[in-house]
Amino acid sequence: MRFYSLATRLFMIAGIWMVLVLPFAGFIIYSVYRTEAVESFDDRVRTLLLVVLADSVDKGGLEPGRPTNVGEPLFEVPNSGWYWQVQPVVKGSQGVRLASISLTRNVIVSPYASGTIADAGGVRWTSQPGPDGQMMRIAETLYTSGESGAGPVYSFVVAGPLEWLDARLASFRSRLVWALALAGVALIGATLLQVRFGLAPLGSIERGLAAIRSGGAQTLEGKFPAEIEPLRDELNALIRSNQEIIDRARTQVGNLAHALKTPLAVITNEARDDKGPFGAKVIEQSALMRDQIAHYLERAQIAARVAVIGRVTNVAPVLDGLKRALERIYGEKGIAISVECPADAAFQGEKQDLEEMLGNLMDNACKWAAGRVEVRVTAPGGEREAAGRVEATVGGVARRRLLVVIDDDGVGLDESQRARLGKRGLRLDETKPGSGLGLSIVADLAVSYRGSLELHAAGIGGLSARLDLPAG
Repeated sequence: MRFYSLATRLFMIAGIWMVLVLPFAGFIIYSVYRTEAVESFDDRVRTLLLVVLADSVDKGGLEPGRPTNVGEPLFEVPNSGWYWQVQPVVKGSQGVRLASISLTRNVIVSPYASGTIADAGGVRWTSQPGPDGQMMRIAETLYTSGESGAGPVYSFVVAGPLEWLDARLASFRSRLVWALALAGVALIGATLLQVRFGLAPLGSIERGLAAIRSGGAQTLEGKFPAEIEPLRDELNALIRSNQEIIDRARTQVGNLAHALKTPLAVITNEARDDKGPFGAKVIEQSALMRDQIAHYLERAQIAARVAVIGRVTNVAPVLDGLKRALERIYGEKGIAISVECPADAAFQGEKQDLEEMLGNLMDNACKWAAGRVEVRVTAPGGEREAAGRVEATVGGVARRRLLVVIDDDGVGLDESQRARLGKRGLRLDETKPGSGLGLSIVADLAVSYRGSLELHAAGIGGLSARLDLPAG
């Protein structure tokens, strides 16, 4: 996925949402569990406190040596962390002091003595270090002995280790983190699959448009989701509209050409009857008008052909036909024409335009060559692919390029001559046949197809024409 692609944006939105939501959800789940665990731990301590109280009193008095069994074996293990203690609230009173075996000789500080407020159930809660330094959760309740409640007031205390609670919370926290991490990975995978599956129809559209542009199809076909079908229909309508506009433009160009030919012919014929300078001037300007009209009509036809979507021409058959024709034309000069062209090389445009460009360049090469003309074609993905020339960027979009190099072994041209060559109607040697329009036509056609024509010194001694065109 590219950074600025739609898939990346959707994936990043889902990823950011998961990064924000999963930790928050984990925090909520952990907070709820922690509250439940603390309440459960306090309920256990409170239950043990009630058991100690119930097992310690007998007919309103405190029986020495009791309680004997409160359902927690750890009360019998020294320094186990679980303790109970019964002692008078008033120091120095004659009341009995009892304690669990686990407490040994240690004493738990009474929450009542430290000023802790009792809750609605009459239980005071506090946390403090135990005999071995570990933190304890302590619950205390007061009991007045005697049948009439006039006896000594006793403090009943039960303590449990907070380390046990912390261990449970740490274990749950670790499992929760792993569970959320796995859920996050699974959600990322599901999001990636969802994005890929959801955007798959766009890939089908891309391939369909590529097939149209390369000439493999005329319209965008296939089954698309309901949201994409209107886009397909609009694209097909746009393609049909483009073709209709091109057809109308060609018709209008042809009509204009026929409409101008007759008046020009009449003017020229009438001017020939005038043997004076006026007639000569009219004939001269009529010829100029005819050339200009032909030139601009040709450019209009080129522009119309270039705008057609999906026209692709195989290069090898065109070169083979031109080679045979030129070898016959220049047979008396003994010109040897060699062609190197990949079988799959294709030009993104009309066949007649490719024939026009290659025909002019090869004809010029044969005209000036001493005995050899070399034609080399470089296509995308071919063995002779040229770095930096096969792929070019037009309007921010990468385009496949086709490079045609035509070399001759003639006398060649210097840099100033190459700069002048190609101007419309300019001929460097009037002894050679031609109108001087060939290179100008080639350059105009190449530019119309967003390509270029460059002239360089050939490695075999003459002129090298390099034609850069869009590849099919």
